[in-house]
Amino acid sequence: MAMDEVGLGRRLQSARVAAGLTQQSLCQKAQLSYSTLTKIERGAIKSPSIFTIQSIASALGLGLDELMGSPAAPRSIKGRSKSGVSFVYFDINGCLVRFYHRAFTRLSEVTGAPADIVETTFWHYNDQVCRGEMDMDTFNRTLARELRINEAVNWLDYYIDAVEPIPVMHELVRWTAQHYRVGLLTNIMPGAVDALKDKGLIPNVPYDVIVDSSAVRSIKPESQIYTLATEKAHCPAAEILLVDDSRVNIMAAEKHDWHVLWFDEYRPDESVERVKNALELA
Repeated sequence: MAMDEVGLGRRLQSARVAAGLTQQSLCQKAQLSYSTLTKIERGAIKSPSIFTIQSIASALGLGLDELMGSPAAPRSIKGRSKSGVSFVYFDINGCLVRFYHRAFTRLSEVTGAPADIVETTFWHYNDQVCRGEMDMDTFNRTLARELRINEAVNWLDYYIDAVEPIPVMHELVRWTAQHYRVGLLTNIMPGAVDALKDKGLIPNVPYDVIVDSSAVRSIKPESQIYTLATEKAHCPAAEILLVDDSRVNIMAAEKHDWHVLWFDEYRPDESVERVKNALELA
């Protein structure tokens, strides 16, 4: 079987992302070294063994021919609600994990910087980072400079230590993924989605789409991110439901003809019940 190593690498990366797996997690599932996987994705290995490719395909739930380049069948719609929804996007911060205000307090305790200055400085630059206009190294240096501290700051570490999963929402995502196509649509900093996955802080399901604001260089409630998310969902806008904790974000989605539901972090059980009612199968 002839092998196009560059095309294989691209197909592998696309399949891994579609399955919601980081490189590290795929390596564990396929019992493969990290360096080997990254080289295959880059097209640097000219002829990976068929046994290696078979292990990767099995870990991704794909057939060998599909990963090697045979045309794959498009993902079918799993179900459709009575209201016409076939695809559900979930927000992350404030929906799947409790918000990270504890990170501000912890950074203040560690550095001695006043808590109000920590939070004000963070929000001043947050949109730039989430929009991909500022990388994490620059943000960390800027944060340290603005707080007038000498030691290095790694905001992602403080963020990961501070967030907590919302169990009932994780159960909802797993239930939804059994019946509908699902995705993540999140305003988030570079590297945070993979870090959350690695720590098991967001549900481990095969997401059909992940729209990471820092990667697509647009944030909610900007129109561009909803247009892109609609294209990636491969279904009409009227078949998409967004579950988000921001009223501004869901109002923007509604203008794009999406279905919307507001998630109340303080009443998660009630919110989950409303989502399940809205997703009653036709």
